[in-house]
Amino acid sequence: MTEPTPLESLRAMLGGTDTLAERMGMVILEATPERVVGTMPVEGNVQPMGLWHGGASCVLAESLGSVGAALHARRLHGGSAVGIEISATHHRGLTSGTVTGVATPIHLGGQLATYEIVISDEQGRRICTSRLTCMLRTRG
Repeated sequence: MTEPTPLESLRAMLGGTDTLAERMGMVILEATPERVVGTMPVEGNVQPMGLWHGGASCVLAESLGSVGAALHARRLHGGSAVGIEISATHHRGLTSGTVTGVATPIHLGGQLATYEIVISDEQGRRICTSRLTCMLRTRG
């Protein structure tokens, strides 16, 4: 098991200040290559009908999976990661509260990392299942 990354250092990994993740209210609670957990409020991230926006699920999923892949790339060869493919299945609507995403690896290779990201509501009901593949970039 890998030691968790200090949460304060994740700000730089997510791009510093004034990022999409920050604007949407995302908070990273836990981060290792093997598991990344984060939350996001429903409020402010809804579609015109007042439902949680499917794009918000994708932003949360890509952010969590990318953090895990970047931590894996850093551990492997001091590199970084960029998302190259994402899919999302939206299971149910939501109008309030906070969602929690948990990213776990399906594959941690030398050139690619793939994560499954499960997003749930406060009652533990699955809102979205996503899969993200990242290309690992070497330093240099």
